[in-house]
This record gives sequence, C-alpha cells and structure tokens, in this order.
Amino acid sequence: MVETGKKHIGRNIARIREMRGMKQETLAELLGVSQQKISLFENAEELEDVKLEPIAKALEISVEALKNFSEDAFFNIIANTYHNTSNDNSTLIASSLNYYPTFNPIDKLLESYEENKKLYERLLESEKEKSRLIEELIHKITKA
Repeated sequence: MVETGKKHIGRNIARIREMRGMKQETLAELLGVSQQKISLFENAEELEDVKLEPIAKALEISVEALKNFSEDAFFNIIANTYHNTSNDNSTLIASSLNYYPTFNPIDKLLESYEENKKLYERLLESEKEKSRLIEELIHKITKA
C-alpha cells in the first residue's frame, strides 16, 4: 500500500481500535459518547486535536501516533521484531515498546475474577465438607 497525500484520521482511529481488539461500543463507553458518534469519528477525514486527545488517550497512544499511524510502518515494526539482525537489539527494543495487546484488558480481568470466584466457591464447598466429616467423627467418638 503506497501512502500519498493526507492521512484519513478516521481510518487511523478504526485500525488502531481494531488492532487493540476494541469494539466501537467499548471506545464509545470510554469516551462517554454513543457508538454512532464513534462511527462518525471513524468516517471523518480530519478531526480537531481537541477531539483527538480523548480518543488517543482511550486508545492508549499519543495524538501524534494517532495522526501519523501507518499500517506499513506497523507491519514493518512487527517484521523487525521477528527478523532482527542487528547486534545491539535496538530494533527489537524499539518495536517491543510499540506493542499493544489484541485483547481488552478489562475483559481479561473480568474473566480472571469469574475464574477466581468459581475456585473460591469450590474451596469453600470443600471446607464445608471437611467440617461436616469432622463433626460426624466427633459425634461418633462422643457416643462411643
């Protein structure tokens, strides 16, 4: 893809959001706007910095990174991460700093919370069973 002329800021927003595994609804919630508003932003060729700042913050990138985003550059960073031939690993380090997960951290946090809740309930049930068995043993010993 050859990039010429002006960048379409809305496409940059959409691509970065997608690469972060974020839905329009999630971004809308983070910004306190409707999903339709996010759709309008993503269709806009240009947006004022005052609108870009909260979007960039929600996407956890700088306004400059949002403005200058390039898929070619992004894929070059990924390629250099896995095909680094420099002796000092500077390319590897630089590309590592630009890595963003493709999952929503809040979703992962909620998943781990639910898993911990299930484990806690199983542990609690096991402890109740132990207490019941100990009470039965004590009851048998006191009758004997």
